[in-house]
Amino acid sequence: MDKHKITILGINGHIGHAAAEAFAAAGWQVTGFGRSNRKPIKGVGFIKGDAGQKGDIEAATAGAEVVFNGLNLPYDKWDNGRAEAQLATVLAALKNSGKTLLFPGNIYNFAASDRVLTPELAQHPETARGAIRVRQEQMLERATEAGDIQVIILRAGDFYGPNNQGDWFDQAMMMNIGKGRLHHMADLSLGHAWAYLPDLGAAFVKLAERRQNLKSFDRFHFAGHYVTHGAMMAAIKTSSSRPLRVVPMPWILLRLMGLGMPMIREVVKMRYLWDNPMRLEDQRLVDILGSDFGTEFGAAVGASVVQYFAEPAKAA
Repeated sequence: MDKHKITILGINGHIGHAAAEAFAAAGWQVTGFGRSNRKPIKGVGFIKGDAGQKGDIEAATAGAEVVFNGLNLPYDKWDNGRAEAQLATVLAALKNSGKTLLFPGNIYNFAASDRVLTPELAQHPETARGAIRVRQEQMLERATEAGDIQVIILRAGDFYGPNNQGDWFDQAMMMNIGKGRLHHMADLSLGHAWAYLPDLGAAFVKLAERRQNLKSFDRFHFAGHYVTHGAMMAAIKTSSSRPLRVVPMPWILLRLMGLGMPMIREVVKMRYLWDNPMRLEDQRLVDILGSDFGTEFGAAVGASVVQYFAEPAKAA
């Protein structure tokens, strides 16, 4: 039997890389797409190209039944229509193809006052960045209405996972781990939604394998690990090989740094996501994945932090 084929746009990104590993493990023929193959995966092909060029995307996705959109701009480069333009190029490349596009969503689309986020909940973004994400999902829905493609959105909380770098978990909470300090992002009693990347990748596989039974435009919410900031701190300390002191995130310092650093300024604008407990819920997805799906929280945290406590290799 021929393998199902998927192209991962943005294979070097957090979720793109995790999705590629998950689909390869499930027996799919996986091809990555990007400017370079920075993190090669055994058994996964690669096509070099520019995500801003429609022809490059067309060539990379030509033989695939499913396309995963793991493309994302730097955090401070979303404005002036650039994020929408990037997605528009992907949609133009897939026009009239009938392919299935998998799209990772986030919770920026919702208001700080929203506590339980279901796929049916009305979207009222709190920030300009959230409004961009709403517009992108509207673009995706219009593409399905035109009959061009099928779109499956899987929304999740903040990413963490083994050997993952450049996200909130790594660059904020663990930024001073070498000095024995662990930062909590908000009040320790507040809940927060986390998505363990290997589990999220596997959830995308499950949905792709059921795509023929799903709607032309379908949204799902991945609950992941919804835990308090205190529980996350405790789990990291339990998995640590050295003593750690838990300290608050220095938001005031970040705000001052943001005066001259656009990236930091944009990060600070999203603080409300930490100060407000927003839980993802979707019984329909639970029924698809099964009650035993996912990695136990403590084990997931342990696998995600081992890299920070590994002893450096000794010279021969």
